[in-house]
Amino acid sequence: MDVLTLNGITKYYGRIRALNNVSFSVPEGSVFGILGPNGSGKTTMLGIIMDIIRPTSGSFTFFGAPPTAGIRKQIGTLLETPNFYHYLSAERNLRIAAEIKGKGLNQIEYVLHKVNLYQRKDSKFQTYSLGMKQRLAIASCLLGDPKVLVFDEPTNGLDPVGIAEIRELIISIAAEGKTIIMASHLLDEVEKVCTHVGILKWVIFLRQEKLMKFW
Repeated sequence: MDVLTLNGITKYYGRIRALNNVSFSVPEGSVFGILGPNGSGKTTMLGIIMDIIRPTSGSFTFFGAPPTAGIRKQIGTLLETPNFYHYLSAERNLRIAAEIKGKGLNQIEYVLHKVNLYQRKDSKFQTYSLGMKQRLAIASCLLGDPKVLVFDEPTNGLDPVGIAEIRELIISIAAEGKTIIMASHLLDEVEKVCTHVGILKWVIFLRQEKLMKFW
């Protein structure tokens, strides 16, 4: 069964074509990597499937049905820099996240263990390294036990140790049967964690438009 299917997604920003007739499917249980250089439209695509950005044309489905608010509640997303209260502890930040979601309060201890932050659960967010902040963001995504996780450049800006930690965490989460969709500009990252890959090709025309193709 396919978790996500895109059909002819196109997106224009004025005269600039960011996505051109993109079509692909994400199999259930896969780690699907969207690989492409910076500026190739990866974040735009993820924004569209999470209903943050509207496509110019085309459509997509989750689990074979048009996306709804109920379906999106089954998806954990990390699309931007982790956004937590710097003066609060990791545990308190996750409690706030669970209260906003309306679920996951009983999973806070579990997700802290999962991302290897339980020993630092009482530390303020501002004392965390960048890698720890990213792992806490993934812990927040796991609250409510979503079937699908969507990550945009999950290792961006991390040092080698932080990158290795996030890779191991993604592999561990995938082993539990969850479907992961992740965008990255790093071939090495995609090769090490993904089971399926869509490659974005950026072609510059006279109007400096962008064309994306999937193989």
